[in-house]
Amino acid sequence: MSGPNDNFDPKQVAALDPTAVDAAVEAALAAIAQAATTAELKAARHDHAGDTSPLALANREIGALPPQARKEAGQRIGQARGTVARAIAQRQEELAAAELEEALVADRVDVTLPVHLAPQGALHPVTTLIDEMIDVFVAMGWQVADGPELEAEWYNFDALNLAPDHPARALQDTLWVDPPSAGTLLRTQTSPVQVRALLERGVPLYVISPGKVFRADEYDATHLPVFHQLEGLVVDKGISMADLRGTLDHLARAMFGDVETRMRPHYFPFTEPSAEVDLQCFVCHGESVGNPDRPCRTCRSEGWIEWGGCGVVNPRVLQACGIDPDVYSGFAFGMGVDRTVMFRTGAPDLRDFVEGDIRFSRSILGGAR
Repeated sequence: MSGPNDNFDPKQVAALDPTAVDAAVEAALAAIAQAATTAELKAARHDHAGDTSPLALANREIGALPPQARKEAGQRIGQARGTVARAIAQRQEELAAAELEEALVADRVDVTLPVHLAPQGALHPVTTLIDEMIDVFVAMGWQVADGPELEAEWYNFDALNLAPDHPARALQDTLWVDPPSAGTLLRTQTSPVQVRALLERGVPLYVISPGKVFRADEYDATHLPVFHQLEGLVVDKGISMADLRGTLDHLARAMFGDVETRMRPHYFPFTEPSAEVDLQCFVCHGESVGNPDRPCRTCRSEGWIEWGGCGVVNPRVLQACGIDPDVYSGFAFGMGVDRTVMFRTGAPDLRDFVEGDIRFSRSILGGAR
């Protein structure tokens, strides 16, 4: 191997010749100035400042020079590469600003142009009313309870004092899940939630339980196989029928305004005594009764509208849930939410509630009292 060439003249290396270096810088500056986009500038950077550019190749030759020649050649190449790098950075800033300005102009929105807004949805009237009814009870300190829609027979019937031969257990009323011997059904009421609340939360208890219920009913203007109920349960010491009446009067006024209620004796297996709750017609206020000149379609000129059922909790229900009926008493009530919506808005057909037409929901909400 030959030794280093101490007499090496850098001028004899074409890549390190000052004229060649100056020419490479001029070519790089010209290419950078001509770049009209950041993409073109990227290509110019590769050609004139990349690893295979003339200045990069010249920089590699410096290592082969004798020590006394390296300093001058290094300074020459370093200054040339610095000039090109500064030119690239300046041009990059100019092009980026210009392209940003072009993008802002192209993306500018003319706020004076007409727009087509996407149609907005609406809450279902039943959902809206359930929320309103919940607010009434939460404001009184009650809790909201929920339970499964696929329910066990014991919760839906046995714990509520419905005998094994009760007509409500028949197939014409109850939707049983195969096999029927498993004792599983789609709940026919939200009362099973009250039983679960007693077992899980204990007493004293103040809960409401809104939700879907299922019956083998006809699908017509006044009946649906799937509808909604809201039931309430209170179990505490010293609870009486008077507490029940006051609670229902408060709910009725919150839902319908200044309206009266009445109770008619009735029978329910899970309450004793039991009653049906009627609302005074909030359209005619009873003035249509016996007055053929002022008929009322809402109450059919009877003056009252059936709203729901209620009563004092049967001691057998309390015992089934491990509550001592000699110490605690309570009341329960329930009403159909769908029917309540009809009462408040005058909706003529329950089938409209399940058709999924957004126009119906908007019209009902707009006309709600």
